[in-house]
Amino acid sequence: MAEKLVLAYSGGLDTCVAIKWLAEERGYEVIALHIDMGTEKDFDVLQERAMASGAAKALWRDGKDLFIRYFAFPALAAGALYQGHYPLATALGRPLISKLMVDVAREEGASAVAHGSTGKGNDQVRFDVSVQALAPDLRIVAPVREWGMTREEEIAYAEKHKIPVPVTRESPYSTDENLWGRSIECGVLEDPWQEPPEDIYELTRSVKDAPDKPRYIEIGFERGIPVSLDGEEMDGVTLVQRLNTIAGEHGVGRVDLVEDRLVGIKSREIYEAPAAVTLLKAHEALEHLTLSKPQLRMKARIAQEYADLIYNGLWFTAYHQDLAAFVQSSQRHVTGKVRMRLHKGQATPVGRSSPKSLYDYSLATYDKGDRFDQSSAVGFIDIWGLPVRVQARAQLLAEPGEPLRIARPED
Repeated sequence: MAEKLVLAYSGGLDTCVAIKWLAEERGYEVIALHIDMGTEKDFDVLQERAMASGAAKALWRDGKDLFIRYFAFPALAAGALYQGHYPLATALGRPLISKLMVDVAREEGASAVAHGSTGKGNDQVRFDVSVQALAPDLRIVAPVREWGMTREEEIAYAEKHKIPVPVTRESPYSTDENLWGRSIECGVLEDPWQEPPEDIYELTRSVKDAPDKPRYIEIGFERGIPVSLDGEEMDGVTLVQRLNTIAGEHGVGRVDLVEDRLVGIKSREIYEAPAAVTLLKAHEALEHLTLSKPQLRMKARIAQEYADLIYNGLWFTAYHQDLAAFVQSSQRHVTGKVRMRLHKGQATPVGRSSPKSLYDYSLATYDKGDRFDQSSAVGFIDIWGLPVRVQARAQLLAEPGEPLRIARPED
């Protein structure tokens, strides 16, 4: 009896070819598992494609709510943007796929799991490390990493074995999509000098085709999590779906980034993330209203660590639990509303309010109603400047009354 193997199945070129290869070259009974994280793919079509590729069984799991609730929104609360630009949509999906893949392997009595990641990408690390943390007894197989075929050779393999794949030689792009965003790579995009062709985009309009009139929306947050859109409370999946449509219509969310992969190479990546980009900017605006200066400073450091952790495949770690504890604590008072303007590719916070706001109009205003005691500034500056004066006298002034002398490194 053949060993059972659960394959994380997207329905794309790599995983369709992988089914045939795993069955014929390795002798596995392949169970193709598709996790729906908001791609709106037709499961009947995916199932038919998987079975035609040689799968023994094709399964589907609805992961949309799990993805938004336990992966995307925690990353939003953390302010996670890899290298300041990438909202981590693909990276956030991998630990959820790994968890559900392990669950199905237990249910089906499988001894191995597989994924369609290449040997020089980030996803292989995310899948392998996640599975090792969750089920170290399961064997991990990575066909694309092992067979050494180029993308052209994969297409030829599919044609030879009559494997139905949604990729042609004319359209060689590799894409990944979930509710938090869409990534596009390969083909002409591998030349960082070339402008991305317009036909690669699906979630966003070009700036020239976006409406001339801006769209204003209001996003409500509770403890750092978005809970309403334009005054209507809704679940996270619905809110993100609506925002993807609204913000995408205005061209919001395109990212063209040369990023540093975990394996040590630079890669040109194109992303579309209308909802994620809009929510991250709205959340940041609300934090600036509700967090103190030292909290914001530490939060910025944590955000970078959190983004790196996600990108590097370390979701199921004690370190993540430590960072998540800080993030959760920091969000206790991040409650309120943010008004966003969506216009010609930009999502801009233009208004914010919170019952926990640290902004005090009577202290900030220069007009009537000003309650700030400006006379207290003299004493404050005297104490604040004390260490500066002491050091200047002892080390920087040649003689009292002479100009400040800036020391050279050799002095």
